[in-house]
Amino acid sequence: MTPFAMSRILSKLIIRNLYLILLTVSQTGCDISELNNPYADEGNGQIIVYSSFAERPKHLDPAIAYSSDEYGFICQIYEPPLQYDYLKRPYQLQALTAAQLPKVRYLDQQGQVLPETANEKDIIFSEYIIDIKQKIYYQPHPAFSKNDKGNFLYHQLSAEQLSDITTLGDFKIQQSRELLAADYVYQIKRLAFPKIHSSIAELMAGYIDGFAEFAKNSATLDIKDLKSLNMSGVQVLSDYQYSVRIKGKYPQFQFWLAMPFFAPMPWEADAFYAQQALKNKNISLDWFPVGTGPYLLAENNPNKRMILSKNPNYHSDFYPSEGEATDKEQGLLDDAGKQLPFVDKVIFTLEKETIPYWTKFLQGYYDASGISSDSFDQAVQFSGSGDPQLTPMMHEKHIQLQTSISSSIFYMGFNMLDNVVGGDSDRARKLRQAIAIAVDYEEFIAIFANGRGVAAQGVLPPGIFGYEEGQKGINPIVYDWHNGKPERKSINIAKQLLTEAGYTNGIDPQTNEALLLYFDTSSGGDDQAMMNWYRKQFAKLGIQLVVRGTDYNRFQEKMRTGAAQIFVWGWNADYPDPENFFFLLYGANAKAKQGGENAGNYINPKFDHLFEEMRNLENGAERQHIINQMQDIVREDVPWLFGYYPKEFALYHAWYKNLKPGKLINNRLKYIRIDPALREAERHQWNQPLFWPLLLIAAAMAVVIYPAIRAYRRRLQETQL
Repeated sequence: MTPFAMSRILSKLIIRNLYLILLTVSQTGCDISELNNPYADEGNGQIIVYSSFAERPKHLDPAIAYSSDEYGFICQIYEPPLQYDYLKRPYQLQALTAAQLPKVRYLDQQGQVLPETANEKDIIFSEYIIDIKQKIYYQPHPAFSKNDKGNFLYHQLSAEQLSDITTLGDFKIQQSRELLAADYVYQIKRLAFPKIHSSIAELMAGYIDGFAEFAKNSATLDIKDLKSLNMSGVQVLSDYQYSVRIKGKYPQFQFWLAMPFFAPMPWEADAFYAQQALKNKNISLDWFPVGTGPYLLAENNPNKRMILSKNPNYHSDFYPSEGEATDKEQGLLDDAGKQLPFVDKVIFTLEKETIPYWTKFLQGYYDASGISSDSFDQAVQFSGSGDPQLTPMMHEKHIQLQTSISSSIFYMGFNMLDNVVGGDSDRARKLRQAIAIAVDYEEFIAIFANGRGVAAQGVLPPGIFGYEEGQKGINPIVYDWHNGKPERKSINIAKQLLTEAGYTNGIDPQTNEALLLYFDTSSGGDDQAMMNWYRKQFAKLGIQLVVRGTDYNRFQEKMRTGAAQIFVWGWNADYPDPENFFFLLYGANAKAKQGGENAGNYINPKFDHLFEEMRNLENGAERQHIINQMQDIVREDVPWLFGYYPKEFALYHAWYKNLKPGKLINNRLKYIRIDPALREAERHQWNQPLFWPLLLIAAAMAVVIYPAIRAYRRRLQETQL
């Protein structure tokens, strides 16, 4: 191709690019902002929350689901009888679908009612009587659809009916029915049904009367037979009342009634989804839930997006009118008494990588964001006093930072069955105490958690009854109180304790070499920096820490059999009660012997006795006194290095309203309000397209080829002459 021919082609390309730019402008009605908008349709006036998910939730059946990513969906769809007040702290239970909080009565062996002041030893059963509200209806669903004769339309599907069905929305007739007490009873049966494999079945078998027997009797049955099989401790008393009989006294059961495990399930749903033809099309309860909640799952495409839409049948539900003292000034009572939910739709888009998600958040295409380690410095900086603050860039975008200490704890545990670090001898205890001082969790938080944590002083995190702040709440084995705050004891004190334990300078007298301790973990090479940090902490005492990395299954096997020596573990509160943390150290829950959650196999008879006294007491001075004794015992014994309480950081755009931290409040979406006009304005400002680079390139190309064009034309003229 000659240079002159090339120049003609380039000229045409320049003209074409300029044409495309002008065409784009004309087709957008002269508003050329937000060409990068990832949402093709903006919802036709609907109020939408834009969020994301990193991987498909494994289960959407409330009998099975237990992880936070699963709860992010199902807690907006299913409604247990109780919920936590959205604004009040400490957490307070309130009625959701229940008419009021359950009535509880105590029974003796003969079933006779005992007074409320009865001795705990005389209480054989606690009976919870739950009344539910009337005129609550399920979301539209084909499982409820009937013909004029009252026969179900879709419980025995023919091949012809299935020919055009690929998803739940393809069923043309979707009806509803009223919520009944029998639906709650049916769900408890599902928890016990062995073929469902509920994650709390074993636990509930120890509490609900007749639960274990029901599981045994239903083991060979089909799920469609559960409706007619009775569980002795769970009874339907009327259309709007049912009872649950608990063995002994277990006041924490009320907290379980605020979890989706105890949400209602209509038997029609199981009958509908039990059809093999639907299973073959991946239409199941685990894929398409059915509930009475504020939202329904309108789209489940886990390779792209999942959409929650407002339930058209949602019952009357209102934003709270009371809260904490500071809630009003923070605008958290601006919507007091208004009908819920505020948002029409929630779009969750699949985002596997943090950087694209972060970019879209900054562009306004996601309404909220966590903060990954990659973007932390871009979002947050710490003041001289250590307080987190937003960076200037975040302030310019009017982004809000919300921090809260989670109802969780991460700790380093000792296997108390081990003959070196375990046991209740002074030698082993002082060894553990020395290590507790040496392992600097303040440094760990700064290096590995971007400052997002608080060094733990005991078993209980803030927000749980029994936790004490200030000097009264410090761990005196590890800390001194200095200048109004806890200060970790000197490493010299740790070395003195180590000497008293018989390991002067970290030397094992049996080998005359450095004491060898073993850290068992399922972490791989990605955590090498963290493993090196742990080694350095033990090396302060002259102890050699050997990291024994293995795969997850092998690590779990070590924990189950008591073969690990030192390990790290964590716990998220199921409910806001100290029993839910102290039971992790209760001897009867030892993992190796009992298969319980006491991962370190700690046993102290005095602690166990106090635990049994404390667990069923009402919150008050007596319970606090016992908790303080329990904290003192475990601080002295050091079955754990208490580690830290995670501190959650979240960013929200200014248009995202009604924000209040509360990890245990899983149905928060119904309280969220969006200002769509502000969002549109901010997006418009942040996403103006930059056409000048294209124009600059076009101009540069013109400069390059213009001389060739002139030469070409001159040559044509000379030829013609």
